Amino acid sequence: MATDPASTPDWATLTVTIRALTRGETDTVALMATVACELHHAHPFADWTGFYRVTAPETLKIGPYQGGHGCLVIPFSRGVCGAAARTGQVQNVPDVDAFPGHIACSSSTKSELVLPVWNGHGQLLGVLDLDSDTPAAFTAEDEAALTPLLAEVFHHAT
Repeated sequence: MATDPASTPDWATLTVTIRALTRGETDTVALMATVACELHHAHPFADWTGFYRVTAPETLKIGPYQGGHGCLVIPFSRGVCGAAARTGQVQNVPDVDAFPGHIACSSSTKSELVLPVWNGHGQLLGVLDLDSDTPAAFTAEDEAALTPLLAEVFHHAT
């Protein structure tokens, strides 16, 4: 479990870094690539970090990511990413095997944190997916740091 303070990112520093790197950028893919890279290298339990983009009604397709291969297409009706897109709610799943309809893009994944990503016009752009080979890797602190950061970074995204 990710309960040791040394096992969580320095959210204050990471937030400043991501803000500096994305300031003035409005291209969604460029923003996703930058955020995925920074998060992946900063979170000690992130084994796969990336975005799934809304590309058609009820459909997510893989976007910028760091780590091994990911699923190419995820319908809103399936998996943790689909649930986040469908409900608009953060999904923090400590044990993916206990999640109904989990899609195993990688058999090593044990836990996931998925957050919906909206622009300032209320358009769902996609979801941010963090996967870990460690059970219960993601915390409420991770959610609390990422939710406003994503809202800020993608506010003007096109």
